[in-house]
Amino acid sequence: MPAIEVERQILPILGSPNQGARFYNPELPSSEPFVPGHRTCAGCGPSIQYRMTSKASGDNTILVGPTGCMYVANSSYLCTPYNVPWAHTQIGSAGSFTAGVAAAYEAMIRKGKWKGAFPNIICEAGDGSASDIGLASISGALYRNHDCLIICYDNEQYANTGIQASSRTPYGGMTTFSPPGPLVPEAKKLFPKDLARMMAAGHPHCYVATASVGYPIDLMNKVRKGLNHKGAAYLMVYTPCQKGFVYETPRSIDLGRLVVECGLYPIWEWNPEKRAYDYSFRPQSMRPVSEYLKLQGRFGHLHAEHIATLQKFANEQWRMMGVQLPEALIQAADAKNLVNMAAAAEAEAVAQTL
Repeated sequence: MPAIEVERQILPILGSPNQGARFYNPELPSSEPFVPGHRTCAGCGPSIQYRMTSKASGDNTILVGPTGCMYVANSSYLCTPYNVPWAHTQIGSAGSFTAGVAAAYEAMIRKGKWKGAFPNIICEAGDGSASDIGLASISGALYRNHDCLIICYDNEQYANTGIQASSRTPYGGMTTFSPPGPLVPEAKKLFPKDLARMMAAGHPHCYVATASVGYPIDLMNKVRKGLNHKGAAYLMVYTPCQKGFVYETPRSIDLGRLVVECGLYPIWEWNPEKRAYDYSFRPQSMRPVSEYLKLQGRFGHLHAEHIATLQKFANEQWRMMGVQLPEALIQAADAKNLVNMAAAAEAEAVAQTL
C-alpha cells in the first residue's frame, strides 16, 4: 500500500496586527475551543492567551498541557474547559510528549489509519517548564523539527506552587524566593533568560516569535504562522499573573501593552528562510519603564537606582531592534531623575525613625 501524503491545514492571516484588544474585529473566528468554567483567577493572562491561541488554531486542534498553573486550574474534578482533545504531561516532558503526538499522527495518516488533515498540535508550557525544567525536551522537539507549535505562556514565575522565581522573572521582581531585604533591596538581582532568542539561535530552521496578550491580533497571527510553518515553531507570549504581579484585575491587557511600549518585552519574529530577525512590529507609543512598574505590587519596593537599571536594560532592547531612543527615555536611565516606588519610600521613612 503506497504511503498517503500528509495534508496540512493553512490558516489565513488576520489584518490589523497592532490593533488593541478592545476593538471589534469581524474577521475573528467564531469557534471557541477554550470555554468558560475553569478555575483560573480573574484577569488571568495565561487563560486569555489560551483562548486567543485556540481560537486562532480552530477546532481541528490537539492541546498538550505540561504541569503548571493552567494544568491545575483547568483539569480539576474531572472537568476541563477544552472543546478539543487535551492531554497532560509532566513538567519536564513537554517537548518529548508533543513530538510523540506529532510523529504518531503523521504515521497514522501515511498508513491510512487516520482520515483528514493533520491536526494543529500545540503545547502550552509555562515559563517554569519552557525555560527551566523542560528546556531540554523542548529543544529536542525543535531540533528534530516535529510539526508542532510549542508556546511558552510567560507569567515570569512559578505561579502554580506559590509564586517562586523562575529564570524568566525580571530584575527587581519580588517573589517568595526573591524577597527584598536590607542586603538585597532590589529583590531579584538577575535579569531574565532571553529564552526566545536562545530558541531562534539554537534552532534556526524553526519559526520563532514573541507576542503579548495586549496585542491579540498579532498574537493570533503568530499562532497561525507557526502552525502554517511546516516543521517546528516556538512562540513566547507575555501573560501577566494577577496573583504574582499584584495588580488590579482589569489591567491585564493594559500591562500586556505597557510591557511592550516600555521596551521590556520586545516583539519580533525569526524568519527561518532568511535566517534573520524581523523587528517591524512597533507599539504606537514608547514609555518609561516606571509607568509599567508602578501598576504592580511586585515592584513596589524598588529604589530610584533600581528603576534606572531597568530603564537602561529597556533602552538596550530598543537599540537592539534599531529603534532611536527619545530623550525622555535616555534621561529616565539616570537615577537622579527618578523617585523611589511608593512602598520603598514608605519603608525608608520608617527606617529613619528607628
